[in-house]
Amino acid sequence: MRKNAVRPTDIKLHQKSRALEISFDDGSHFRYPCEYLRVYSPSAEVRGHGPGQEVLQLGKENVNITNIEPVGTYAVCLHFDDGHNTGIYSWDLLHSLGLNHQQLWQQYLDRLEKAGHRRNPQSGDGA
Repeated sequence: MRKNAVRPTDIKLHQKSRALEISFDDGSHFRYPCEYLRVYSPSAEVRGHGPGQEVLQLGKENVNITNIEPVGTYAVCLHFDDGHNTGIYSWDLLHSLGLNHQQLWQQYLDRLEKAGHRRNPQSGDGA
């Protein structure tokens, strides 16, 4: 495993607004909707075991994070209130998800539309 290029300097969970906020030592700062983190979980349940095996996550509009568990010094495991807790989010992955948020979010919305699923968030738009 390569040495991480970035490390977090601050992590804040905002359960009321269902968002995770992370600042990194390169000066970047991202606010991740919980839905976004859930649907882009690095777990095999979501990503599959190889290219083309990804599983579109439906009905995650109002998911929240209930616990953040450190994994060594390189990652966290996020526990979601829908019972999902198997993805290990490395600092590099979280940084990449932040940098590519707009593009990845649009890909997710496009995949939902193609699948005929309509998002129904209680508040906010996840973007």
